[in-house]
Amino acid sequence: MRRTSIRNAGLILVAGAVVLGSAACTKKADAVASPAAAAAATSVTEAGGMDALVAAAKAEGSLNLIALPRDWAGYGALLDGFAAKYGIAVTVDNPEASSSDVVNAIKSLKGQDRAPDAVDVGTAFAISGAQDGLYAPYRVATWDDIPESQKSPDGTWYADYGGYISIGCDAAKVTVCPASFADLAKPEYRGKVALTGDPLKSNSALMAVWSAALANGGSLDDIAPGIDYFGELKASGNYVPVKATAATIESGETPIVVDWDYLNAAKTEDLANAGVRWTVAVSGDATIGSYYAQAVSATAPHPAAARLWQEYLYSDEGQNGYLAGYARPARLPAMTAAGTVDPALADHLPTVDVKAEFPTDAQATAAKETMTQTWASAVQ
Repeated sequence: MRRTSIRNAGLILVAGAVVLGSAACTKKADAVASPAAAAAATSVTEAGGMDALVAAAKAEGSLNLIALPRDWAGYGALLDGFAAKYGIAVTVDNPEASSSDVVNAIKSLKGQDRAPDAVDVGTAFAISGAQDGLYAPYRVATWDDIPESQKSPDGTWYADYGGYISIGCDAAKVTVCPASFADLAKPEYRGKVALTGDPLKSNSALMAVWSAALANGGSLDDIAPGIDYFGELKASGNYVPVKATAATIESGETPIVVDWDYLNAAKTEDLANAGVRWTVAVSGDATIGSYYAQAVSATAPHPAAARLWQEYLYSDEGQNGYLAGYARPARLPAMTAAGTVDPALADHLPTVDVKAEFPTDAQATAAKETMTQTWASAVQ
């Protein structure tokens, strides 16, 4: 799977308070048509306003993106919506790439026309990329709606969407679907429980193990109980070390899958066409939450289009687009308060009845080290 490194009204257009002379306004509008000027803009105001940003982006005519599968977090419709709205050609390179692949692409393709303009990466890669100077500061017009804990103060990265570890289940094959990690250990689930890959390589699988740790006496600083838990599931025969996919679910090989709630929930409609009654429950005893983040490349070949893409994603239209893909947009709390969330789309989201924990970058690094040292020997 992509994402080996798991991310919540109306669009506010900020106009300058000082009225400038027409010659000065013309000069400002002309400036943003230049890629160099657009690359220096840290807000839509500095880009000369939304109309000027749109004009500059259309003049560039292209937007380069990477690692965005069309079936991930509603991106198919978001990509199509942006292209149709602004008449800008959108190219998505390597849709299944990981966050590390994305960072490497910025570095290796620097100076080339096909380099990424903007990226969607795990928070750890957002933080490390900003430290390496890979991202340009840019605060979208709805910046204040993004929770402080989900953005960098300097505007180099900001959460776009996220979710929680959940349990997906084929109710057509499982009599009573589990709703917690405690449930997964019951004998009736023998040979039924799977992850989305090897936790040493798959971030969602790692977070599933970490959530299990929280449910079994562990903490964000101690993933070991989760490793022991899956070792016991393996010994009892409940855990099947098969990478869960739509095909393995349809075949009945993996009728229970621990994964991000938005990825589990997004399977529901497609699996229904294959006769699978897929239900999703955020694990009721413990869960980890995670958000992905957006950033504008500091060396974007289309700097205006990159910034316009950010404005689109963080508008009500864009945030509801994430919601349509079963992901929880970063502005969800603010939009809920403002009444700009699509209620039908909000009903897609599984209920969360437990406090979610959000690991820090340092905790994630430590957890990965522990996994690398002990997973293979504990889960055999």
